[in-house]
Amino acid sequence: MTAEGPAERRIIHVDMDAFYASVEQRDNPELRDKPVAVGGSPESRGVVAAASYAARKFGVRSAMPMARAVRLCPELAIVRPNFAKYREASDKVMAILHAATPLVEPLSLDEAYLDVTENLWDEPLAMNVALRIKALIREELRLTASAGVAPNKFLAKIASGWQKPDGLTVIAPERVESFLQKLPVEALWGVGPVTAKKLRGIGVTRLVDIRTTEKSLLESTIGSLTDWLVELAHGRDPRPVEPRRESKSISSETTYATDLKDLKEIEAALDSLATEVAEALQKKDLVARTVTIKVRYSDFRTVTRSHTAQGATDSAQSFRVRARALLERTDAARRPVRLLGVGAHGLAAKT
Repeated sequence: MTAEGPAERRIIHVDMDAFYASVEQRDNPELRDKPVAVGGSPESRGVVAAASYAARKFGVRSAMPMARAVRLCPELAIVRPNFAKYREASDKVMAILHAATPLVEPLSLDEAYLDVTENLWDEPLAMNVALRIKALIREELRLTASAGVAPNKFLAKIASGWQKPDGLTVIAPERVESFLQKLPVEALWGVGPVTAKKLRGIGVTRLVDIRTTEKSLLESTIGSLTDWLVELAHGRDPRPVEPRRESKSISSETTYATDLKDLKEIEAALDSLATEVAEALQKKDLVARTVTIKVRYSDFRTVTRSHTAQGATDSAQSFRVRARALLERTDAARRPVRLLGVGAHGLAAKT
């Protein structure tokens, strides 16, 4: 069984390893091989934005309150985030990816999809393209990336996380079915802890169990996700890699491994996203009139709120204040939050 039929695509998902923390460790030799968390102060209800692999061994993870992270790992080194530095490193990573193919779809500062079915290096094997990309990132940036190679986006993304850090996993078309057989239902896109619990409640524990479950039962359990998850359970994902064109907006969002339930924690995470967006504007010499936030609750209901000012700005403080004001127009204080996003719209060149 293959995922795409006779005209197989060759898709790579590149994911930088513990990106923010790795950049800080690269630039400060004293931090190397130590547990490091990038984020806010534990005294001011700061949140972990990224954790090194040494810190993760203690249970430290992103979106965790920094105070709890310090309790788990008393030796934790805390570094304030420097998004301008991370964006500079990200730009260099993306330049390497674009050297391989124009078909690059960035997902965030530290990950992207590539379609290398045809590529600028005239390399017929996607595995070799991925190896070359990883080597260039190591040589030019002194950082590591993990990569997944597969016939489609869904499988490539799973593969990139299979052997982290510094991993490379290839799912050849003839291996798709055997690979799918190994996966838990949580591997499906859109299946977080809440949805997984619902599916396990009807006996769906493995990804492939979706195939043999009555569609009416699935629909009554997970609603509109049903058709999409059935396709993924068969290894089918027709979505193309879509290069990002010149943006009319700049945004940043994060899906959290564990739902955020504390309002202070949510506000701190929103502050971090607002600061990142403002610094991206500053780097591009742009200003924005409109600030938007996106909030996705644990049940996948998503709301957006926006505010448009008379004048345009790139002020991080302005973005943080406005984002928090918009948050008050949501149910975040009463409902678990799965995803947060902040965006800047109505862009203009700074004069």
